[in-house]
This record gives sequence, structure tokens and C-alpha cells, in this order.
Amino acid sequence: MTLDEFNATLAETSPPDVSPALVALWHDARGDWEKAHNIAQDVDDASGSWVHAYLHRKEGDLGNASYWYRRARQPVAVDSLKDEWNRIVSVLL
Repeated sequence: MTLDEFNATLAETSPPDVSPALVALWHDARGDWEKAHNIAQDVDDASGSWVHAYLHRKEGDLGNASYWYRRARQPVAVDSLKDEWNRIVSVLL
């Protein structure tokens, strides 16, 4: 699946058959931060930590986001949230 194909699924009523971290980002893109966060916090690997970091950055909780970036072994993002979302999705696909 490509980034464009993933984005096309955002018009659907349910997420595509992808990893839980990507499902979390799918819900985030559809405006359901809570559901995205609930899913991300249950993904106990680097991908879940990265999504978790992004979500806390989006929330404005930069201290918590920094912790999750460290757990994900990713640098703290400084680009736009949209660019970071696209980057994470592209890498995880």
C-alpha cells in the first residue's frame, strides 16, 4: 500500500488491514485523537512509541512527546504535524 492509497482509505468507514500503529494514525487523520491514542499506547514497540510521540506532540504535551520519541529512537520532530504524519505513515507502510 502506498501513502496515496492509505490516504484514500480515510473516506471509508473502517480502517484498512494494516498494523495497529497505522490504524491509530488512520483514526487520528479522521479526527479521533482519543481512539488513536488508545490504540497507540497498546502497541509495545518502536512504531507504537513513534505514533504515541506524534500524538502527544499534536496534543501540545511536548514533555511527554519527548519521552516517546526517545522510546521510539526517533528525533523530536520539528516539521509540521502533517509532514510528520505523512513521514510516519510512509515509513510504517
